[in-house]
Order: sequence, then structure tokens, then C-alpha cells
Amino acid sequence: METRTDVFDAAKRSAVMRRVKGRDTTPEMQVRRALTRLGARYRLHRKDLPGSPDVVLPGRRLALFVHGCFWHGHDCARGSRVPKTNREYWTAKVGRNKARDAQAYEALAAQGWRVETLWECDLKDAAALEARLRILLAEAPLRR
Repeated sequence: METRTDVFDAAKRSAVMRRVKGRDTTPEMQVRRALTRLGARYRLHRKDLPGSPDVVLPGRRLALFVHGCFWHGHDCARGSRVPKTNREYWTAKVGRNKARDAQAYEALAAQGWRVETLWECDLKDAAALEARLRILLAEAPLRR
């Protein structure tokens, strides 16, 4: 006997999950707007780089990943939450995401890239985000 606590049937849940975006998310757009305000030049989702970083500043050899706390297992309240249903699936899913992230970071570092992760929970404070981006840009000077 199966007990379901989901409010949607399987087809509706599948449709809802298909709508979860992987690019141009609200947190990613916040980072991009802040970088634009700071005058930084960047490229998006470079498929030729390991992990296809969300934002790449090629002249600075800086790759930024903008991660959702839940999807990438951040240690904040939202990221450490495990759904009550299908726990094994979600634990494995987030574990695979973390392992894939680690592989991409290592491969980028081996190619001479500086890799930074910006977490969704850290983007709530726009002034703090802009300050952090200023520091990242100062630490990775423009190469000519």
C-alpha cells in the first residue's frame, strides 16, 4: 500500500518539475545586473568550459556559479532541508549535483580559472552582493 503526501498526481508533479529553470533564474539575473552596474564584461554559460559556469569573466579568468541552495546542498536552512517524501531520491540527487560541481571546479582550476560559487541565500542583500563582486573583481584583475 502506497501512501502519498504530494498534493499533485504524478503527471502534474512531472510538469511542475519540468518548469524548474536551469538558466536565467532570478538569482542569476541578480548577479548579472550587479556585474553590469559594476561595469564588468562577462559571458554566459560557456559550454566549452567544464560545468558550463553561469557567468564567465574571460579577461579575468573568473568563473562564477550561481547555485540554488536546495539543488546544490548548501549548508543553510533551505539547503540542508530534505523533503519528507522520496528522501532517498532527493538525497542521491543533491549528492550527484555536489559531486558534479566538485568535478567542474577542479577541472576549471586545473585550466587556470578562479572559481567562485554565489549561493541563492547570499543574494538577498543587494549591497552585500555588490560588495562581494567588487572584491572578486579586484582579486582577479583584468588580463591584457
